[in-house]
Amino acid sequence: MNPTTPLVPDKRPRLLLVDDDPTNLHVLRQILGDEYRLSFATDGQRALQLAEHQPDLILLDIMMPGMDGYAVCRQLKSQPRTARIPVIFITALSDGQDEALGFAEGAVDYIVKPVRAPVVRARVRNHLSLVQVDELRDTRLQIVQRLGRAAEYRDNETGMHVIRMSHYARILALAAGCSDEWADDLLNAAPMHDVGKIGIPDAILLKKGPLTDEEWAIMRRHPEIGAEIIGEHDSQVLQMACTIALTHHEKWDGKGYPRGLAGEEIPLASRIVAVADVFDALTTARPYKHAWSVDDALAHIAQQAGSHFDPRLVPLFIGLRPQVEEIRARWMD
Repeated sequence: MNPTTPLVPDKRPRLLLVDDDPTNLHVLRQILGDEYRLSFATDGQRALQLAEHQPDLILLDIMMPGMDGYAVCRQLKSQPRTARIPVIFITALSDGQDEALGFAEGAVDYIVKPVRAPVVRARVRNHLSLVQVDELRDTRLQIVQRLGRAAEYRDNETGMHVIRMSHYARILALAAGCSDEWADDLLNAAPMHDVGKIGIPDAILLKKGPLTDEEWAIMRRHPEIGAEIIGEHDSQVLQMACTIALTHHEKWDGKGYPRGLAGEEIPLASRIVAVADVFDALTTARPYKHAWSVDDALAHIAQQAGSHFDPRLVPLFIGLRPQVEEIRARWMD
């Protein structure tokens, strides 16, 4: 081992400091050098090159020769690789219009020179905390999506099923008057609806013939198994995923399982997912059945309004047929 190689990797966040005045960079080094890994650029082109290494945050001067800070920020935000890196402008420009322009170009904050060390440290720390929150949410969503895919492959279905039915659920939620944020949470939670099938024995889950009463009793445990797998969390998406996993087989008339809930006792998310899930199951070919036509599937869902499905959701879903057809075409098996 190289004697200069540290035994423990440096995990401190990485900051890119950009200013054409070396004195200003020295001041920022004195303020931030103990807490962060720092790299430096004295012009816009060099800043763009170093940004390709994806620092955690960029502190950017505005008034620089050649490419000014506004142009650098605009370029960063136009590239997928660097668009999500937070940019804080540090500048002598103190006019309100300059600050407004900085935010319009995509900066997350604006600090006026001469800088004060406590202010710089606090602003940097706060924005890095926000980045960590976003990363945690993204990680949770990735876990949700991958567990959903795992359940589908376990059940001899394709990952396209969970994608399609999740998008059906989202547009139905919007049609029912739910907020964009709630509908997006539903989009991300719905793929977990059948995760409990991971706990069902292969002999039952993959059986080609009809199940016995004893086998059905075991199969009907998958909603409770799914809720146990997901567990209780403070994350709104995971809370919704747990609810859906547990109650998406409940029926409007109370004849579903595992709890025999009826009507509005069934959470709205699960009532929406029930429509989306059944529609996609009907219109998708499986080794044991042919795909139904969209007309036949919608007719069946209409027939089941008030028994299996929430009767207020069914006409909304039927009215979404053009969007449903578009989703089917986009994510074909």
